[in-house]
Formats: sequence, structure tokens, C-alpha cells
Amino acid sequence: MHTTTISPDVGITVSAADRDITFRRVIWRIIPFVTLIWFLAWLDRVNVGFAKLTMMNDLQWSDAVYGAGAGIFFIGYFFFEVPSNLLLQKIGAKKTIMRITIGWGVTCILMAWVQTTTQFYILRFLMGAFEAGLQPGVILYLTYWLPAHRRGKALAVFVSASAISLVVGSPLAAFIMESMQGVSDYQGWQWLFVLEGIPSILAGLAAYFLLTDRPRDARWLNAREKEHIATELAAEEQALGPREHSFFSSLRSLRMWTLIMVFFCIIAGNATLVYYGPSLVKEVGFTDMQTLGWIMAGIYCCGWLGMVINGHLSDRNKEVHMHTAVAAAIGAIGLLLTAFFLTEKSAAGVILSLALSAAGTMGAIPTFWQLPGRYLSGTAIVVGLAVINSIANLAGYFSPQLLGYLKSTTGHYSKGLTSIAIVEFMATALIFLILRKLSGSGTRENV
Repeated sequence: MHTTTISPDVGITVSAADRDITFRRVIWRIIPFVTLIWFLAWLDRVNVGFAKLTMMNDLQWSDAVYGAGAGIFFIGYFFFEVPSNLLLQKIGAKKTIMRITIGWGVTCILMAWVQTTTQFYILRFLMGAFEAGLQPGVILYLTYWLPAHRRGKALAVFVSASAISLVVGSPLAAFIMESMQGVSDYQGWQWLFVLEGIPSILAGLAAYFLLTDRPRDARWLNAREKEHIATELAAEEQALGPREHSFFSSLRSLRMWTLIMVFFCIIAGNATLVYYGPSLVKEVGFTDMQTLGWIMAGIYCCGWLGMVINGHLSDRNKEVHMHTAVAAAIGAIGLLLTAFFLTEKSAAGVILSLALSAAGTMGAIPTFWQLPGRYLSGTAIVVGLAVINSIANLAGYFSPQLLGYLKSTTGHYSKGLTSIAIVEFMATALIFLILRKLSGSGTRENV
């Protein structure tokens, strides 16, 4: 489409091609760096899943201890995510992202010296507290720069960094743990925390210099390019029409609580894959660290493909509800199959089932995040994104604990996987039975 408009402030003709050039420049300036930040966040968040393979034996901890420590990360998320997003709105993105990134980098390094369960729990809590607000903060930050019809693909690239970090991080973690074992009298898992925490600190320092809070502050944009952004954002605001601006009013909305529950169910499945994926593969006989790392890289690569393909199909079809619901169902089916093949001791079955679950579960995440902005704006979107993410991420606290507890009490993972699969299926049910009806069966999909 190459229509032209007249810019009201500068009085010149602006073509769609001109605006496309401006927004491509914005995307290339912002998205690669925030994607790198999210990549590092996930690298430091989930490296404990690989560290567990030897750390638990060295420290004489049980699966229940690990499950509690892995999950308590999300308690920190819960308490600090909303304040973080409010702080971002007040002091700007670059200071907020710098604080977040340096904080979790330092915490990750300190994990190398844990000796007691209390230290483990405290540092995992702090990791979540520091990282809280990053994802909803970036989502909010992008609304300052990109209208919705340009934000979808950019958001998909950003969110997919979590899957890419798992693809790269799995063999990297295995390599560090094997090659650094015993160096300077430290265990491999200790070096894993140190070496993966340092880049986060450096990236946090870089954030202050590379990010710009608002288009009006961007020295790298000229007046005409700033006008392009302002014009499209204003047009989007008008096209969306009345939306809920008050956060407290949105809390009385069934739609808001349905969004929270849908994402809660998806995160339950995702946390299971992230924190127990290596252990599930180890259960069927893959004990060599490097081999296990490459297997997990392949599984998480399927998760990345799920994100990219589902995001592309959603954009092409201009539909979000169905794509999120079907992807969540596929993720749940994958977990059920994993539970079945674990009892059958089928290594190929477990690996393929985990790959299927990763593709579905991770594929549901970027399409889900297209939903809140269709119904919220103003203060409601600033706080609402953080509330949805913080409450829903409590699933990351409960699902590892449930899996760890059932493994400790029953001796196997099958019951835990089946329970979490049922929870993830609920996301599909909630979308079909409640959310689509509340949104007029998708009548606003094309907004």
C-alpha cells in the first residue's frame, strides 16, 4: 500500500514508503538490543536447570529443594513486576533496563557460592525480583515507538529470544560445565553461573547509552521521522476507539482475569520444559553432558520454530485467539505424550514429545501478548501488562514445585507431567469458552 497523507504539523506529503523507512530504522535501532537483553535474561534464569544435573549431588539436595528454588524465582517476579513497570514510566526505559540487567547479572554470579538451601532460595528470589518488569516493560516500551500493526513481528522477534537462548544455552552450559570442571578448584556448575552472569552486567551498562526513552528524545531521528511515528500512533489510538484506561476498573473485568488465567496455564507448561527438560531427557539414559546439551538444543529449536511459525500465521490470518488456543493444546498433548513415553522408557518418544510440547507451548506466548493491548490503554495497559505477567508467572513457582514433589514422593515424573498437561489444556478451554465470547467472537481481531 503506497497511499500518501499530509502531515498536519509540517505540512508536507508523507508516503507510506517514507513511513516504512522510518519504522524500519526504529526497529533496527531498538529490537536487536532488547532481544539480546531478553536472551541474556533467559540464559541466566534457566541455567540452573543444567547446573542441577551435578549441583544437587554436590550439595546433597533433593528434587523437592530444587523445585522450590527454581519456582521461588517467580515469587520475586510477583512482588516487583508492577512497581518496575510504574518505575519505567516514571524514569524511562534505559535506566530501568540497566537496573534490571545489572541486578540479575550480579545475582547470577553469586549463585556460584551457594552452600545452603536458604542461600539458594534467597538468590533465586532476588533473581526474579531484579528481572521483574523486563518483558512487560519492553512490551510497554514498544508501544511508545510502534503501532500495533508494526509491533506484532517485532514483538515476536523479541519474545523468541527466550527460545533461542535455550537452543544456544543448552550446549553452551554443557560445554562450560565439562570444560571448566575443577578449574581453580571450582565445580563446573559454579563456573556456569559466573561466566553467564558477566555478559548481563556489561549489557546493562550498555543499555544506558544505546536505548532512547521516547521518540521525542531520539537524536538519531529527524523532525520528519518523529512526525511519522507520532502520526501513526495517533491514528492507531483513534482507530482502536474507547478502551479501558483505569487499571482498577480493568480488575473488575472478567476479560482481564481470563487473560491472567490463560497465561498462567501456558506458563505452567513452559516452566516445566525449561526447568525439567534436561532432567527428563536424562531419565531415558542420556547422561553424557554434551549429548544432553545438543538434544535439548534441538528440542528448544522446535520451540523457537513454533514461535516464528505461529506468529507468522497469526499475522497473515489477522487472528490471535485461535492461534493461541491451538498452540497451547499442542503443548499440553506433548506433555501427556512425554509422560506416556517415560513410563515406556522410550528415549525417542520422550525427545519427540518434548519437541512437540516446546513448539506448541512456546508458540502460544507471542500470540498471547497481542491480546491485552486490544482492550487496555493508559494506566490500565502500563499496570495491566505487569499484573498479567506477574500473576500468571506464579505458575512458574507452582509447576516446578509440583513436579519436584511428585518426583520425590512417587519416584517418577509421569504424574506431575500429566497434572501440568491438564492445566495447560485449560488455557485452550478458557480461550474458546470465555475469551472469544467476551471479545465478540474475534470481531476486533483486525484492529
